[in-house]
Amino acid sequence: MFKFKRPFRNKCVSERRVVGWWTKHEGLSSRLISRASKMDDSIQPLFTFGVIADIQYADIDDGYNFTCTRKRYYRNSLQLLRRANEKWKSETVQPSFILQLGDIIDGFNKKHEASQKALDTVLKEFDNTGINVHHVWGNHEFYNFSRQDLITSLNSQNTDFETRQDEIKHKHPDNEQSYAYHFSPSPNFRFVVLDAYDVSLIGRQENSEQYNQALKILQKYNHNDELNQPPAYLGLEQRFVKFNGGFGQDQLDWLDRLLTLSDQKLEKVTVVSHLPIHPSSTCPVCLAWNYDEVLSILHSHKSVVCFMAGHDHDGGYHQDISGIHHLTFEGVIETQPNNDAFGTVYVYEDRMKLKGNGRVPHRSLYYQ
Repeated sequence: MFKFKRPFRNKCVSERRVVGWWTKHEGLSSRLISRASKMDDSIQPLFTFGVIADIQYADIDDGYNFTCTRKRYYRNSLQLLRRANEKWKSETVQPSFILQLGDIIDGFNKKHEASQKALDTVLKEFDNTGINVHHVWGNHEFYNFSRQDLITSLNSQNTDFETRQDEIKHKHPDNEQSYAYHFSPSPNFRFVVLDAYDVSLIGRQENSEQYNQALKILQKYNHNDELNQPPAYLGLEQRFVKFNGGFGQDQLDWLDRLLTLSDQKLEKVTVVSHLPIHPSSTCPVCLAWNYDEVLSILHSHKSVVCFMAGHDHDGGYHQDISGIHHLTFEGVIETQPNNDAFGTVYVYEDRMKLKGNGRVPHRSLYYQ
């Protein structure tokens, strides 16, 4: 476990170049988009779902990120969530569920002793939709709450927790469970929610095996006094920071077993995590520590068609060598008040179509 491959440079094509080409061919692109939209609108999707990431709500004035380079709109994030909810409620085909990709409230709430109030405020907004929400845990969840608190207050598993633990056939020595589960919204489709802070400093108690494992990893790769400061200016080593984490071996083994069953059932699987796992779908500083181990598992299973994540507020996209679509969703927290950042995914037999809003672009994701 955690045997990292030699770093390589991000070779993804710049989206700016693609946009530049698209702009030059504006007439052609407009006709193609219009024609494709009309075709999709005439076909009833099997089901739809909403996606939103990095809301990071706090009842405080606007501020900046850790490096003071990006503005964050803490109060306004609630308004953007409200607009997204109104859009989902008005859809002709009501979304079967919403994926909330982590960082539902901001870490500043802890400083102001407002964590529970902020969480209740955001959850109330979600409740107003009447749509089931699947919550992913990110670093800001752990800035505000313990793992045990989150199991009680932000646990969206659709099965009893103890039952799921029996399925994995293990429990951690410190009795702190991994937050990983799966659900099937429609026949032949499955979604898997992973715990990207299974091995981490912020998501585990200091006396736990996972905490000590995370500490050894950071001490090996990051020699800064401030562990949220990347150990390098370039390359994939930037991912070894305290606000990231990794997937434990028990969770990886469970994922491998689950995907084997999905292969046998001929299912199409979308895997979800707060942290991205492909270097070409995100900035290196936002990658999961052992991203390559997860990729190796996904590539060994024909059932996997998509991986969705948040964390990188700029968003990103890449289709890898196995045909898996890696979608990193733009963060609400750094979206200006006059803009939006959410999407609705329409699922068909041969593809998923993402209809983005604001900063989130439209995408057609064909299965291979």
